[in-house]
Amino acid sequence: MAPRALWKGQLRLSLVSIPVEIFSATKSASRVSFRQIHKPSGKRIRYEKSVPGIGPVKTEDIVKGYEVEEDEYILLDPDEIDAIKLETKKTFELVQFVDACEISPLYFDKPYYITTSDDLAQDAYRVVRDALREANKVGLGQVTMRGKEYLAAVKPCGDGLLMETLHYEDELREADEIFTDIKDEKVDKELLEVARSLIDRKSAPFDAAAYRDQYAEAMQDLLDAKIKNRKSPRVRASDDDGGGGDNVVDLMSALKKSLKEAGKKPKKPSTKKAS
Repeated sequence: MAPRALWKGQLRLSLVSIPVEIFSATKSASRVSFRQIHKPSGKRIRYEKSVPGIGPVKTEDIVKGYEVEEDEYILLDPDEIDAIKLETKKTFELVQFVDACEISPLYFDKPYYITTSDDLAQDAYRVVRDALREANKVGLGQVTMRGKEYLAAVKPCGDGLLMETLHYEDELREADEIFTDIKDEKVDKELLEVARSLIDRKSAPFDAAAYRDQYAEAMQDLLDAKIKNRKSPRVRASDDDGGGGDNVVDLMSALKKSLKEAGKKPKKPSTKKAS
């Protein structure tokens, strides 16, 4: 299946705007994943959004709340949040350029690929890519994806451009509070020499293919062995109790049950069934 673009808009450099799409540069499909199973019944564990005394609730009835005082919240409707106008929702403008080695690794968060969404824009795209490469610079700007505005860096990557989201300064913890117990003393010169010799001996160009997730491989071997072993415990989990993939719940039934347990007489049910 072709990857889905996480963002579509304009990459802007001064008066030049390039229609682009942004894709995640990482994937998780190759990793082992599990589902939680209720061992006595063999059924899948499901998580439902619910309210005490009411039970499961519909997604459209959920709004965001910002706590202003203890147990007091300002409610925000989704439309109010969507109404916030940010140019970075559709435009990613490179507003500053810095040396490639100037940004501390602490700031880097997650990598993304940037590609053109229009073949006619490839000339401008290549110009930006090659100009960054020749200048050995990284472009900085801000872009809004999935309800959050990110600080991001753009640099050449092979035939294309790589975007890396960056942490904002106030998101980083001060190192001093972590390293406060490390004493500032000089190390033994002979020990330092031995350590440097070991580093020199083991120095080589970086090759990511030389490293493997050994835990994931061992876990997959364990799973393969258990699959082949007919004596391995197995269950057949199904969604026969309703819900399907979307965890659809009969809200009226949940409400009536809550009222009954509270010793109240349930009201006459509506003919409309909640989804």
